[in-house]
Amino acid sequence: MNKQNKISFSTRFFKGVEKAGNALPHPAALFGIFAILVLVISWIGFKLDWIGIHPSTGESIHIVNLLSKQGLHRILLEMVDNYTGFAPLGIVMVALLGIGVAESSGLMKAAINALVLKAPKSMITFIIVLSGILSNTASDLGYILIIPLAGIIFHSIGRHPIAGMSAAFAGVSGGFSANLLIGTIDPLLAGLSTEAAKIINPDYYVLPTANYYFMAVSTIIIAFAGTWVTTYWIEPRLGKYIGDVKEDEIEYLKANEKKGLKWVLFIILIWLSLFLWGLIPDNGFLRGADNTILHTPLLKGFISVLFLMATSCGIVYGYIVGKFKKHSDVFDGMVSSFKSLVAFLVLVFFAAQFVAWFKWSNLGIIIAIKGAVWLQQINLGIIPLLILFILFSGLINLFMGSASAKWAILAPVLVPMFMLLGYSPELSQAVFRIGDSITNVISPMMSFFALIIVYYQKYDKNAGIGTIMSTMLPYSFVFFVLWTLLLIVWVLLGIPLGPDSGLFYSQ
Repeated sequence: MNKQNKISFSTRFFKGVEKAGNALPHPAALFGIFAILVLVISWIGFKLDWIGIHPSTGESIHIVNLLSKQGLHRILLEMVDNYTGFAPLGIVMVALLGIGVAESSGLMKAAINALVLKAPKSMITFIIVLSGILSNTASDLGYILIIPLAGIIFHSIGRHPIAGMSAAFAGVSGGFSANLLIGTIDPLLAGLSTEAAKIINPDYYVLPTANYYFMAVSTIIIAFAGTWVTTYWIEPRLGKYIGDVKEDEIEYLKANEKKGLKWVLFIILIWLSLFLWGLIPDNGFLRGADNTILHTPLLKGFISVLFLMATSCGIVYGYIVGKFKKHSDVFDGMVSSFKSLVAFLVLVFFAAQFVAWFKWSNLGIIIAIKGAVWLQQINLGIIPLLILFILFSGLINLFMGSASAKWAILAPVLVPMFMLLGYSPELSQAVFRIGDSITNVISPMMSFFALIIVYYQKYDKNAGIGTIMSTMLPYSFVFFVLWTLLLIVWVLLGIPLGPDSGLFYSQ
């Protein structure tokens, strides 16, 4: 009876979250309202002289009044640039050009059929979550390709497509910091941690692999956790999909489709050979500006790589199976993919203004500084401090979207604080990364949040912010509990976080 009451309570709670969230205005209107609120709060903060002291430079940071003459001028002059310069916009558009060719050629459907026919159905959810986590090595690939693909796969095998997209979203965004490989975020955060550590020790250096051991183990934990939440929490709550979107039938591949996939595999091998040719030699043409593999443009420019690979594979497959008969068919595929972007293009305009104005006002920076200073003043033991720090980082993530921007502000306070308490900069960085990841899936400040709404609306026209919040909250909660427990056990056992990266610091 108690178990039934708990289940009933949880069901009522998440239904309430969804109902309350979806009772909000249209997402585009909501972002517009948020933007207006930023203007008003910036004026109030300016009048009350809200101020924050930057922990590393000592610089006084004041609220910028966006309702001033200068603020209004900036709003008018940069409104178009805010829109066109909004990071996800260009990424999505370029990626969809290539994906549109691959989809219209029939390659996407054939690949899905092959995957579903070959993969054990019991493993599909785990594979999707794990693929989402691993995709973070390749920039924003997960948001553009894996999340919508997961919806199609789930729909094809008779499971709720939103559950599939949620599983992928949990991996891509909720598992952002976990990975089996070193990604672009690792050296970026390590560089900021190094600068913060120099406040205490000018010779201290944080390696890009500082958290590798911990994050590699986290990958498996988060993949299993995401699978469990999807199977035993999300799917039972969503029930059977009864929408009007027809599922892609899973069919055995025809002879020409198998031939096309073999040629696609050959094209991929050519691309991989080209990449290796540019990376392996010491002076390879695809190495980074510092002549290292870690900063290769293949990672930072992966959307361009995706466009080139998807387009070339789609063209080859399309001509082999007969979907493409003339070159204009290829461009028609690109055009058709853009039809799904209309709602996103409208939503992004208002989201871009809100994000830009919030940044200009300095509200996000001051919130982060005030919170970090308050946390520093609390004298707690290491375990309570870890838990509080994770919660604090997760809370800040709801106000500032960029991981590097948040760490640039928090590191100068939190890294020295940990060092003075006898704990390494690598540990404070790991704690920050957990907190920064667990609330990504419920943070409207996350750059691709608007795109996720559009994905959900493909299968549920009434889906909104509330739908995403109620669906993703269980992932956020479970990830927080398991990831925090993993870190606590890690610290208690004294296991290094990465190569030459221990838990403790001594002067």
